[in-house]
This record gives sequence, C-alpha cells and structure tokens, in this order.
Amino acid sequence: MNFVSMALSILKIPILFLFLFLFTFIPSISSHPFDPLSPLEIQTVSSTIKSKFNNLARSLTFHYVGIDEPNKPAVLSWLANPRSRPPPRQAFAVVRANKQTHEFVVKLANGKGSIVSEYVYQGTGFPTLTLEEQSEAIELSLKHPPFIKSIEKRGLNISDVVGSVFTIGWFGQAQSETKRIVKVLFFYKESTVNVWLRPIEGVETTVDLDDMVLTEFKDLQVSVMPKSEGTEYQASTMRPPFVAETNQIDVHQPLGPSFVVKGHIVSWANWNFHLSFDMRVGIIISAASIYDIDQQKKRQVLYRGHISELFVPYQDPTVEWYYRTFMDAGEFGMGSSAVALEPLHDCPPNAVFFDAFHGGQDGKPVKLENAYCMFEKYAGDIAWRHTESVIPGELIREVRREVSLVIRTITVIGNYDYILDWELKKCGTIKLSVSLTGIMEGKTTPYKHQSDVKEEIYGQLVAPNTIGVNHDHFITYYLDLDIDGQENSFLKTKLKSFKTDGSTPRKSYWSVVEEEIEKELDARLRPTQPVELHIVNPNKKTAIGNKVGYRLIPGPMAVPLLSEDDYPQIRGALCDYDIWVTPYNQSEKWAGGMYVDRGHGDETLSILTQRNRDINNKDIVLWHTIGFHHHPSQDEFPIMPTLTGGFELRPTNFFERNPILKMKAP
Repeated sequence: MNFVSMALSILKIPILFLFLFLFTFIPSISSHPFDPLSPLEIQTVSSTIKSKFNNLARSLTFHYVGIDEPNKPAVLSWLANPRSRPPPRQAFAVVRANKQTHEFVVKLANGKGSIVSEYVYQGTGFPTLTLEEQSEAIELSLKHPPFIKSIEKRGLNISDVVGSVFTIGWFGQAQSETKRIVKVLFFYKESTVNVWLRPIEGVETTVDLDDMVLTEFKDLQVSVMPKSEGTEYQASTMRPPFVAETNQIDVHQPLGPSFVVKGHIVSWANWNFHLSFDMRVGIIISAASIYDIDQQKKRQVLYRGHISELFVPYQDPTVEWYYRTFMDAGEFGMGSSAVALEPLHDCPPNAVFFDAFHGGQDGKPVKLENAYCMFEKYAGDIAWRHTESVIPGELIREVRREVSLVIRTITVIGNYDYILDWELKKCGTIKLSVSLTGIMEGKTTPYKHQSDVKEEIYGQLVAPNTIGVNHDHFITYYLDLDIDGQENSFLKTKLKSFKTDGSTPRKSYWSVVEEEIEKELDARLRPTQPVELHIVNPNKKTAIGNKVGYRLIPGPMAVPLLSEDDYPQIRGALCDYDIWVTPYNQSEKWAGGMYVDRGHGDETLSILTQRNRDINNKDIVLWHTIGFHHHPSQDEFPIMPTLTGGFELRPTNFFERNPILKMKAP
C-alpha cells in the first residue's frame, strides 16, 4: 500500500482524524488465505525453484508467480473461525526451462520455501509473455541489419522507429509444429507520440522467444505513411480553440474515507470483503458478505470474482492482419500490464491508492505503484425516493443519496486502455464495468477520401491514408457466487405472453415461467427473448416463501460473427454464449484455457461444459461475457472518447425488505 499517496489524498483532514485513519490501515498480524504474495514471499518462491535449475539460471524464466488458491472448504472453515490456523500458505509458479513449461506449487512457512509439486505441462499453448522478453524481442529486431536497410529505403529515421510485440494465434498447425514465436511490428514516431496511427506497413520480424533469436524477416511492400498532423493528443501540443470549460467540481470528505482497510480486508458500510491483485487478472474480490440489519448477521454473496479473459479479434483477413486475434489476460496479463494511476485524474481527490507486487521474468518482485485505487463515489445519484401528494393537506418527500464504493484499476495493452471498476452499493448490488479508451489500431491506405474507396477495406476510413480496422472486445468474468451458502441453483425466469380468457377487456398479459436448470449445457445462454437470470439458494427462503437469490442484469452482449470452424473462434469460444454456469472446480478459472498463447482452444468453456455436469443445488460458478463490436469512426480519431459497458448483480428476494430503508437522510 502507498501510505504517502494515501496521506496526500487526505491532507486536509485534521491531524487527529489522520492518525485514526492511518491506524485502521495497519495490516493485521495474521494473514488471510487470499492475501497476495509479499515481495519476500515472491523472492522465496523464485529462489526455491531456481535451486532446482542451477545449470539453467540464464534460460529459466518466470511467467507467473501468485498464490496457490487454497482448498475452498478449508478457507470457509477458517472464515467461520478466523482465530483458527489458516490453510497452508502456498504459491503457484509457471516457469519456462529447456523449452518446457513447468508448474510448481511451493509451500511457504517460517520464511522458507519447499517444493510440494512439479508438473511439466504437455498440452497446447504457452504461458503469458513477460515484459522483459517482449522488450528483448523488439531490441533484437531494431538492430537487425536487413531491417535497418528497409527503414532507410523508406526514407525514415531509425531513431524514430518503435516496435511492439504481437502474438500470432493458432491456425490449425499440429502441436509439434507450434513454436513459441511472436511477430514484432513497427511504428513511426516523428513529430508525434501517437505511433499507433503511423504503422510502418509491409515490414515485420518473427522472433523465437525461447531461443531469443530472429527467425524471419519480411519486407513485403512499401506503403504510404500517414501524416503526423492532427494525431497528437498531449495537452502541451494543443492550440486554441478549446472545448468550453466547466466550473470546477470538488469531491471532498472532511472526515476522511468511511471504509476501513486492515491488511487486505475492507469494511465499508454494510459490506466486508477481501481485496487483492493478481498479475494475470488484476483486481480480485473474495469472501464478500453483506450485513443484514434485520437478521443482524453477515450473509455470503461472492466467494471469488475476477476477469477471466479478454478476447480481441481483428476482422482484417489479409496477410499482415489475419493473426491479430488477441487473448489479453492469458497472453499479456491484465495485472502485470496495469499502469500507475494518476491522482486527481484517474481517480478523484478522495481516493486512496494501493501498490501491488508481482514476479518479474527473473523471479524478483516487481512493484506496481498506485496499481489500483478505492474511493467513495457520489455523483448526485439517488438511492431511493418518493413524493406523496395524494394525502389531503400533506406533502411528504423522502430522498436518500446513493453513495457507493469503487475499486478501480487501469490496464494498458498496446493501443487500448481498459478502465476496470468494481462498484458496491449499500442496497447489495455489485456493479462491474469495463471502459474502453486509448487509440484505435490504424492501417495505412492510399485512399484519402471515402469516394475513392472501391474495395473492402475491413474498417472505416477515419483520416487521409488511415483505416480504423473493425474488431471486437469480449470480456469474460468469473463469478463464484455463494448466495447465503455454497449450494446454489441457476434459474431462467422467462417472461411469456398469454392471452386472457375473455373475462376482461384486456386481450393479453405477460407472466413469468420459472425454469430450474439441471445441467451445465442447458445453462449456456444468449438471451433472445425476455428472461431474468437468477442464482438462488434453494435451501433458503424468505419469511413469505421466496427463494433467496441474486439476479444478473446482463451487460452488452455482442454476438460473435466468425464461423464456428474459424480458428480464432475456436480459441475464443468464451463468446459462443453470454452466460455459462459450471460446478465449482478449483482448477477451472480460465474461460479460454490456462495457456492461450498459441493454444488450440482445447480447454475453453465450450470444452469444459461438454461434460454436462449437474449444477442444481450445487456449488456453482457463473461466467458472464460482455461484448463490443467496434466499427471505428472519425469521432474516435486520434484518440477514443471512453466507451463503457457493464453488468450488475442485484439482490432478488435476498432481503426481507428494502435493506436501505433505514438509511439516514443526509
């Protein structure tokens, strides 16, 4: 945690309140089973594993280091009695050595590490790319003599050329033919930092990451270079006129935040949860419960929730573009690609900032400063209200403000910035949102005007000589909901039209038909008709007999448009359906599979659910995929205004009545 940033963000708080506030952020002595690895633990894990590979010290690379998720019954037992001994502290690590992928479980105790298990992965696909090997592949390419000659041939200055690593997917090769290679593509910086709109088309390198050698160089064509004018977005380069200013709006909490953080446990209003950060998925919310003032006890809602995968297939099938079908979480890491949040801009003045750590390629801890922030949000929203005017001689008005808690991180992968929020409300709602901004990936073209275009360009002409290429964003969330306990069921509550029986002037009405889903294949869903989707606890009912539950209010649902036998769609089968429900399995967390770089799509949700397991009155997991079809426009040039989508988990007969009825008026 960044205590300096925290103190600065609450600088105006009276000194007494400051001391009281900081005291609440002192980590608790006993660690939580879901606490992320500390820097010392990361170092212990890496040194323990390195001791097995003394003769491979230079070629051994770490691709993931995080906690080994403890056994769920053991965690639940500990949560019920936190003074008992917690489950054994263990780490999970993925390393490459001898061109093989090794998985290690390392036990951590008394400052030492011992290897519990080692497994050499024999399936398809490779681990997440490290930042270091990407940088090395780019540097190797920029120094390649034939590449330098190609740049000079184009009349470009080599010092203004930058590179970026692109994964290349899988297109039917046999496992023995699939090597751990990437392409390096190039962009031109001259007089602008907006390099993504100035690609150097027609030249590329291929790099073998295991041997770190350049295996192929191509100079396919010399294409036009779009002008740099009009592509800048830095404030320092802007000239009048400007968009009209608005008056300053301040967010100020004179007594400091209402939430309390001890270690990684957060208490706010009626919520209590564990907050952690992972190098593959970023923010993880665990053991979330809400206090029911009528029952006067905490009630379980979410055991564990996080992003599972982000699939971004571009829609240009030409030779230089067809392979751009990214799986961002598994290929690049949503957590390790997080950027430092900027106070007052990325997060409001009342935000508290947190640092995070992950293992680097060499196994040493890497610090991410201001990796995520937390703040209370009030934007004039209303929690509930009513004005009563039908009572003679009286006017009754009751209004309650909507103040929510937001946890935010921002991940930048290539040209896109993803703003990822978890928002908790006092009424019990959990809202998750994904906001897209950044810069579209441009493709050069000889066309300068739409009237010149006489062929399929696979996108939109957004500026002279620049095409914004069509693409999709599919984001899948993993949500292990434990609604008032572990045994839950999935209900489709269909809204159906009925004809009246003639006893009324009305001819029709709609009602609900409840369908309790027994098997996971029947749970797969892309709603085309009105339907409510509930996760309920069939063993718990309200006082008047309704099943206790939560409702999923789905987010934007983009139908995949690729053919089912197309290789990117096989890998990205997570978007075949918007809703999936599976029985809980500790090893099943990845909608696209554990190893997606060059993977064959043989461990996706589509494959997992083929077992058609029982999901009724079981410990189940809800997977929700939201999607965006993106046909770029000029309004998004040279940088894209933020586009937001999301979904909600909303209490449905979970409480006996409105849980914020007794919320005090301000």
